[in-house]
Amino acid sequence: MNINTPASTGAAAGTGSVGDTRQYVTFYVKDEMFAVPLAEVQEIIRMPPVVGVPKSPASLEGLANLRGAVMSVTSLRRIFQFEDRDHDDSTRVVVLNQGIPVGFVVDRMAAVVTVDPNQIEAAETIQATVETDLLRGMIKGVSGHAMIMIIDPQRLIQRENGGESAARARAARVAASGDAGRAQAEDGVSDELQLVSFEVARQEYALGIESVQEIVQVPDTISRIPRTDSYVLGVMTLRNRLLPLVSLRAMFRLPETPLDERSKIVVVPLDERNSVGVVMDTVREVLRVRKDVVDPLPAMLGDGRGEIQSICRLNNGRRLVSILSAEKLFHHDAVRSALAAVQDQENTDMAEETSARTIVVDEEEQFVVFRLGNEEYGAPIGSVNEIVRVPDELTRVPKTASFIEGVVNLRGSVLPVIDQRRRFDLPEVARNDRQRIMVFTIGGKRTGFIVDSVSEVLKIPRSAIGPTPSMSDEQARLIGRVANLEKSKRMILLLDVDNLLDTAEVAAVGDYAGEAA
Repeated sequence: MNINTPASTGAAAGTGSVGDTRQYVTFYVKDEMFAVPLAEVQEIIRMPPVVGVPKSPASLEGLANLRGAVMSVTSLRRIFQFEDRDHDDSTRVVVLNQGIPVGFVVDRMAAVVTVDPNQIEAAETIQATVETDLLRGMIKGVSGHAMIMIIDPQRLIQRENGGESAARARAARVAASGDAGRAQAEDGVSDELQLVSFEVARQEYALGIESVQEIVQVPDTISRIPRTDSYVLGVMTLRNRLLPLVSLRAMFRLPETPLDERSKIVVVPLDERNSVGVVMDTVREVLRVRKDVVDPLPAMLGDGRGEIQSICRLNNGRRLVSILSAEKLFHHDAVRSALAAVQDQENTDMAEETSARTIVVDEEEQFVVFRLGNEEYGAPIGSVNEIVRVPDELTRVPKTASFIEGVVNLRGSVLPVIDQRRRFDLPEVARNDRQRIMVFTIGGKRTGFIVDSVSEVLKIPRSAIGPTPSMSDEQARLIGRVANLEKSKRMILLLDVDNLLDTAEVAAVGDYAGEAA
């Protein structure tokens, strides 16, 4: 149900009018009938899929995608402290426009009613089942109803947000976060390497994180390219461009195996225009390693001119990771063949077009995407020190702060570990092989957070990133922004890592954590 009414209509602020009368949209919440001015209603929709937001007000059902805009969806039942009930075919979301769309869940719609001003009584003069500070007034004796309560949307939103100051502060944080990300990128040379590691035929390989554009799932179908070598799997469409796919197994002359749900495509950029997707058996983790544990390829294994340029020694040499050279990878016959085939295809497509197109370059930010429960979260890649497996047992330290799950020995340093599910008030789950510890530096202290799984490194266009809709101050500090990937029907909550712990908690962690390197 779309209602296209400009906010400027109406004889009084927030009312739609016909002559001297006013129009209201009415609906039910539990057994009570409510109304909002027609002029303030943007549209009425069915209950959409929502993404839950931790540390948000209890009344918030989540965030939803409304034709490319991120919209908060709030339960009027919870606001009015009625018992919860399951949504059904009658459930609707009334979308109000307060500069950005804001949705309120109601049990069912009633009608649009026309009211004479003398039928409206001020809220202060009556007693109702809901707090009168949320009401503008009461409609009496319309359409057979003795009393209809008129909701004040602005007061509702301010009550849930903690006022306009929170929204202004959040906007400032969003602007600052972009500057902080650029500043991190301009830092000096580090004595560490950041690597994305993956497996092929049970051997672990890695690429420098600067050589990884993103990591994506293998599509359901891959378009084969005629007259190409066996190691060229075909092409897929990514960001409206053709991406050639090559098999690292075939490039290294290893036995081929069928692709499955664990297979991943590591997208490696060649230049500003060309990229190639390298298909791996599985992606393991993001590593941050010291340069002194990286050795050149031994002479007996090659002359250093091949795809493998060095070997990383981890766990006192018990774990060896072969580091690939992205530059030399592109000189492999497989990659050259795939790029040539795609270039031919693109030239054919361009010849068939009858009008020129303007390509707009969209700046991007890079995030490590992980899951907690049913939701996806993103942490700026510059804030992630490393990602490690959860050990079989965490060491419990007596008299530690209650929020610290335990500590682990990470290459000789004590790392406090926090269960992020518990921090976000999510149900606890048994330890499993998919869980990972994401290591951040907060307040100068290295701290680990247990997450359900780490899925990918993703570049997100800044045009798809915006501030979270107005919610609580605590939620806004933790999750100041949200990425709305409309084409892939994904909504990723972007963490402000510096605010994962408050000042007192940073001090408590400091009793057990080592200083950041």
